[in-house]
Amino acid sequence: MPVHALPPARKRQWGSERRTTPLPTIHARPSDRKVAYARIAIISTIMSWVAYVVSTILRQFMGVGADYGFTLQAVSYLVIVTFLTFSALMYLVARLGALTRFTDHVRVPRAELDRHFTGHASSMTVLVPSYAEEPQVVRQTLWSAALQEYPSLRVVLLLDDPPHPADPHVASRLDATRTLGEGIMRALAEPATRFTVASDAFAREHGDAVDEPDARPALGTAAVDAIAVRELAGHYDWAATWLRSMADAEAATDHVDEFFATQILRGLADEFELVANALVVAANEGEAPALARMSELYRRLVWTFQAEVTVFERKLYSSLSHEANKAMNLNSYIGLMGGSYRQESAASGIVLRRVSEAHRGDLVIPDSEYLLTLDADSLLLRDYCLRLVHLLEEPGNERVAVTQTPYSSFRGAGSRIERLAGATTDLQHVLHQGMSHFGAAFWVGANAVIRKRALEDIVEKEMVGGFEVRRYVQDRTVIEDTESSIDLGTHGWSIVNYPERLSYSATPPDFGSLIVQRRRWANGGLLILPKLIRQASERRRAGSRMPLTEMALRINYMGSIAWASVGLVLMLAFPYDSRLLSPFVLLAALPYFLAMASDLRSAGYKRSDVLRIYGFNLILLPVQLAGVLKSIQQAITGKKIPFARTPKVKNRTAAPVLYVLAPYGIVLFSVATLYRDYLAHNWGNAAFAAFNAVLATWAIFAYLGLWNSLVDVWLGLTDWLYVEKLPRGARKAAQPVVAELDWRSVLYHGREVAGETPRDPAPADLETARRMVANP
Repeated sequence: MPVHALPPARKRQWGSERRTTPLPTIHARPSDRKVAYARIAIISTIMSWVAYVVSTILRQFMGVGADYGFTLQAVSYLVIVTFLTFSALMYLVARLGALTRFTDHVRVPRAELDRHFTGHASSMTVLVPSYAEEPQVVRQTLWSAALQEYPSLRVVLLLDDPPHPADPHVASRLDATRTLGEGIMRALAEPATRFTVASDAFAREHGDAVDEPDARPALGTAAVDAIAVRELAGHYDWAATWLRSMADAEAATDHVDEFFATQILRGLADEFELVANALVVAANEGEAPALARMSELYRRLVWTFQAEVTVFERKLYSSLSHEANKAMNLNSYIGLMGGSYRQESAASGIVLRRVSEAHRGDLVIPDSEYLLTLDADSLLLRDYCLRLVHLLEEPGNERVAVTQTPYSSFRGAGSRIERLAGATTDLQHVLHQGMSHFGAAFWVGANAVIRKRALEDIVEKEMVGGFEVRRYVQDRTVIEDTESSIDLGTHGWSIVNYPERLSYSATPPDFGSLIVQRRRWANGGLLILPKLIRQASERRRAGSRMPLTEMALRINYMGSIAWASVGLVLMLAFPYDSRLLSPFVLLAALPYFLAMASDLRSAGYKRSDVLRIYGFNLILLPVQLAGVLKSIQQAITGKKIPFARTPKVKNRTAAPVLYVLAPYGIVLFSVATLYRDYLAHNWGNAAFAAFNAVLATWAIFAYLGLWNSLVDVWLGLTDWLYVEKLPRGARKAAQPVVAELDWRSVLYHGREVAGETPRDPAPADLETARRMVANP
């Protein structure tokens, strides 16, 4: 299938990851010794902190010479050590919960999944929000969703790009993205038709006998049985060949492309080939599966290739919210589901009016029982939907609103920074599993299966410009899935992480794109904490207290970036008295680092990567602080912080000057601190400063790069010298915008007539006006 022109492959760095094999789907069962060590690590951390408080803080307070200044130092240092130890402890607690889950998990057999969905064909809509992304990236995501083996599946690309770009390159990319759905449907037409016809023929031939679980083919002899079985095997072999042919035609420019071809396409082909071989063996032995099982195998082929793939652009409709964030992109479509709409032209654009009868509508959007939200740079393994929906439909899970497999990173990263960022992602997968064990799971927006009924419980409605706007996913902060997790808990819903690795997502391959992602992650947790505290208070009044472990894990998840960043800055910058240092501080941190090293090794990385991650976090310290300060700014001003999407492109993203220079400042300051403490014979602080200087320097060379630093600083300092040249058509269209907006404001909004103060036109107004002028 032709796709948009691919960008050149990124050159692999020395020290990047050569391995492309993904992590195992099922986590290895941890040994009893590993679980015991996990418990010892928790106890050791607590005892070391207590020993530090007793042996250092209390002893110094009871001693002679504890003046006012020293007392303030001691209190602040104790607070910092306590918060950092608390975060380390929460990592160890979540890790223990994850090990317990991996021990207890039993995978549901494939035949049981097929049997379950034979009688429970609930519908699912996959929503893929996309903005300014490479068509090839989006295409792979849509294919991974379309090839899900699910009975009733509809995949919708929520395209959020401006619908009428003036830049020819952007317009070409947008056109290529718009055609992705049609291309996938055309490609699926042949196998979908073939297997639907074959399945219907099998059902007509065997009729009611299919419903008898132990029934054998009705035509009697083993030879006849073998013919039917071989025919089914031939269909599976054809499907495997079709998938391999598609995989062979894929252009593998990087490790993500290789993952798509190998794990998504060839992985499914291998499974189909295995089924075909098993059927052939059965036929050779004169045996045959039960008719019911053969019917299920036919339906599996139909389910795999029958998905409907469409594209929806909310910015084509002036009656929908145009707020620039992923949450409102999702909300706009979810709010339309289950309705039929007539399109009406208005001065502001196209307006959707709901009609009661479907045949009267120009746009009909089906409803579904489940939603799957999927980032445009994520890939799903083949049985993601089946296994997660089966979990939701198990007895006792009726109040589970969201289930997910926290995404893992693609292996074989081509850059050192992508490899290490991927390592932190794989560690987060383990932590989320552990948080689920203690009932403290959070919705992670990269991929999740959601009961639509649960979203209806938390929806908020308001009128904006005469049109109803529904918010199912909160957009008050840029970590919308975290706040929605609290909302679901308030309404009695829970969130569960499925203990397998079934989803993979891209990791930022360079420092510039990583800044965008990590600054967003650091933003918003403090704003949501009060809502969590209110929820805990309401549960206590209702007689259902939130368990202490759950509360602690949730608080740490939302607030740890803030206090860890501030605490580390204070420890780096302030010359604390050497009397406050103690070996017990190191002993309290040691189990955390040893456990992380063990987890990295289990995930296929090096134990020494724990030191690289520390240096990596040092150079990200200014980014995290910026996110925390943005949260404080929003709390004071009440203004939403603009949503910044992580660039999902294959070219390098330039980093802002501040975040490029700040890591060098950390190194210089650490060296100055080392010199100062050396002269003062403050050996503990000197050792800490030297440690930070070495690791931060290594992180700059390995992950930032001297040449890239120079390029980004030069771009940042000279960017104001250049003005982007608009295409000729765009300049002509932009000239009369003000005149057009004036008459529209008067005739349709009444600002001038009502004596209201004119306002600057909104971006949506400008875009609409440009369209009207360019296409009168």
